This record gives sequence, structure tokens and C-alpha cells, in this order.
Amino acid sequence: VQLQASGGGTAQAGGSLRLSCEASGRRFSLYAMGWFRRAPGKEREFVAAMGWRGKTPLYAESVEGRFTISKDNARDTVYLHMNRLIPADTAVYYCASSTSSVATTMDRSYKYWGQGTEVTVSS
Repeated sequence: VQLQASGGGTAQAGGSLRLSCEASGRRFSLYAMGWFRRAPGKEREFVAAMGWRGKTPLYAESVEGRFTISKDNARDTVYLHMNRLIPADTAVYYCASSTSSVATTMDRSYKYWGQGTEVTVSS
């Protein structure tokens, strides 16, 4: 199983970026997918997740209302739409594929991880 994340880059505060994560080697549509991030000097933290049905996504409080997770099963791709970016969103973002079909915030539930894509938000 491989997860290829892309779309990171530099944005100004208030701007937007869209991250993509393409999965291969697995029936992607059957499992929950998540996004996590690790800011400089901090632990990895949950950002967003979506179950296999694509209903009731989960969001970290810090991104609720600004970020949206979505997926395209036909393309085996999950997206993270990031709007109204703030400098605190600066981090390396990782996509992950769960062992469960139900979305969860716990990183130990995710077996497969992408390589990470870096996001920098300037003030």
C-alpha cells in the first residue's frame, strides 16, 4: 500500500491550499482516511478524518470550519481543503489509511502513512 501526498507549499495568512493523497495497493474506498500534521517542535496531531461512507467527517477543533476533508473513491484520492490559513497551520501534513471503515482521531488506528507534504503559512 502506498499513499502519495501532494499539494503543500507556502501561503499567506487568510489564503487557501488543497492537499491531495492518492492511494494505491488497497481497496481504498473500504477504509477510513485521515490527515495528521506535525508542527515544528511539536507532536503529531490529528487534523481531519472521513469514514468509508464519506459521512460525518471528524475535525480537530483548531481547524473546524476552515478545513474540509473529501474523497474521490473513483480516483482513490482524499483531499484536504484548507481555507483561512493561519501561521499556526504551518506543519508537515500526513495522510493515513485506517484499519477500520470508521473515522477516528487516534493515530494508532491508521496503519498506512504517506510521506508528508509541507505547508508554510506566512503572516
